[in-house]
Amino acid sequence: MFFIFKMAMTSELVAAINQIAAERGIDKEEVFKALESAILSAVKKEKYGRIDKEYVEEEIDEKLGANLFAEVDRETGEFKLFASKTVVKKVKDVETEIALSEAELISPNVEIGDSVQIEMPSDDLGRIATQTAKQVLLQKIRESEKDAVISEFSDKVGEVYTALMQRMQKGVAVMEIGKATAFMPQEEQISNEFYRVGERYKVLLKSIEDSQILVSRADPKFLIELFKLEVPEIESGVVEIKAVAREAGSRSKIAVVSHQEGIDPIGSCVGQRGIRIANVMNELGEEKIDIIEWDEDLERFVANALSPAKVDSVKISGDTATVECPSDQLSLAIGRDGQNVRLAWKLTEIKIDIVGVGGEEVEKKEDAVEEYAEKTEEEVIEQTSKE
Repeated sequence: MFFIFKMAMTSELVAAINQIAAERGIDKEEVFKALESAILSAVKKEKYGRIDKEYVEEEIDEKLGANLFAEVDRETGEFKLFASKTVVKKVKDVETEIALSEAELISPNVEIGDSVQIEMPSDDLGRIATQTAKQVLLQKIRESEKDAVISEFSDKVGEVYTALMQRMQKGVAVMEIGKATAFMPQEEQISNEFYRVGERYKVLLKSIEDSQILVSRADPKFLIELFKLEVPEIESGVVEIKAVAREAGSRSKIAVVSHQEGIDPIGSCVGQRGIRIANVMNELGEEKIDIIEWDEDLERFVANALSPAKVDSVKISGDTATVECPSDQLSLAIGRDGQNVRLAWKLTEIKIDIVGVGGEEVEKKEDAVEEYAEKTEEEVIEQTSKE
C-alpha cells in the first residue's frame, strides 16, 4: 500500500512563493513545479527509505516505474498525489497495475494496456519527509535563481557595471550587481587597491562560470571599456584601440589609431585639459597610462611604443627589434625594473633589444630587461606592490 499524504499550504505560503518569484526574478510556475518535485521526492524517501538502508531516488523510480506525480493548486496550495497505473487483466504489481474491473469503475471505456490516474487517499507525512521537501524546494529555487542570472547577464559579458562591495571572502571580493551576486578573485583585483564594504566600484563582467558571475578590474579589457565610456570617438569607431599592455595598478600602454582624417587619436583620448584620461586614471587609482599612436609600419610602432623615450633607429630582424637610443634616453626607454620596455614588448608582440649609440651594450644592471620581461604578470604586480 502506498504511503500517501496531502499537504495543504496556507494562503500565506502561497503569497510567499509569489513574493519570492517577483523579488528574485524567478518564474512563479517554476517554483510550483519545484515544490511538486520536492514533495514527490519526500514521499518516495519516506516510503522506501525505511525499507532500503540507503535511499537512491533513481532506483526507487525504477521500482515504481516513475508512476507517481504530484499536483499543487496554484491558488489554494492544496496538494494531491496521483498514481498512474496500467490496466491489466490480472494484477501482478499492485503499485503499478490495476485490474480492468477496477479501472472500469473510474473510466467505463478503458481498455487493457491503457493508463489511468488514481488520486491516492491522504495520510500525514513524517517530519523527515517534510524537511526533505523544504530542502529540495530551496535547492530548486537556488537553481532557478542561477538560471535567471545566466539569462540576464550571459549576453552582457565584456560590459562595465557599477558594483556594490559587500564583503571579502577568503580573498575574493563579493559584490552586488543589481539583484545578482558577483565575485572578483584575487587575480582579477588591482593589487594596491583596498575594497571597502559599502563602496561602489566599476568592474568588467568578465565571465559566467558555473552560474557564477566573475568580474575584474585588472583585465586589460576593463581599461578599453573605461576609455569607451569617456571617449565618444572610440565608442563610435572613429578612433580604435589597437592594442593594450597592462600591469594593473602600476602602468599601462594603449595603442590607438584614427579612421577619420583630421581626428587626432591621442588628443581624443586625452581630452581637453586632459579631462578624459584623468577620469580613467581616477577610476584606477595610481595606475599611469601611456597613450601612443599605432602604426602599421612595425618599426615606427616599436619606436612609438617606447614612449616617452626618444629613439634614434629601429631595425627588425625576424622576431627581434634592435632599438638604438641616445645615452641619455637609455634608462627612460628601459624604465624602472624594465617596465617600459616590457610593456612595449607586450604591446607590439615583438622582442625588443635596446642598445646605445653605435650599438654599445647597455649596462648590465639596466640590461636585466629580458629577465623582467619573461616574468609573469602576477610576479611583476607582486614585486611592484612590495616596492
